[in-house]
Amino acid sequence: MNSDFTLAVHSLTYLALQPDRMSTSDAISESAGVHPVRIRKVLSLLKKHGFIKSKEGTGGGFIFALELSEVNLWDIYKITSEGALQPKCPDSNKQCIVGANMQSVLFTIFIGAEEHLGKFLKDYTLKEVVDLVNQES
Repeated sequence: MNSDFTLAVHSLTYLALQPDRMSTSDAISESAGVHPVRIRKVLSLLKKHGFIKSKEGTGGGFIFALELSEVNLWDIYKITSEGALQPKCPDSNKQCIVGANMQSVLFTIFIGAEEHLGKFLKDYTLKEVVDLVNQES
């Protein structure tokens, strides 16, 4: 899994905890401890998929656009990391039974793993993540 998933969940949680005001990418990046350009990339993806809204200019920034209970972690995973579990196989010897079949065998196994991960992540909404963050503080 890549860090875009973690940064997306972090950004959405940050925005969800400030529902009545816009937040800048600089503020979110400071919270996440990453460069603002990384956060802007993730925020752009979240905006494209309707999770957040933005406003440019003075007083602008980003704001959460949905109900917390409408967004589950699988929704976020799909736009940031889908396929990330698939193994990267080198070009193998196609004359060898192992080399000729390893990529498709591993692909099948890891597709199943991603399906199981999806079932698990669907059980966690952003509301639950926000609640867990609030419990920790």
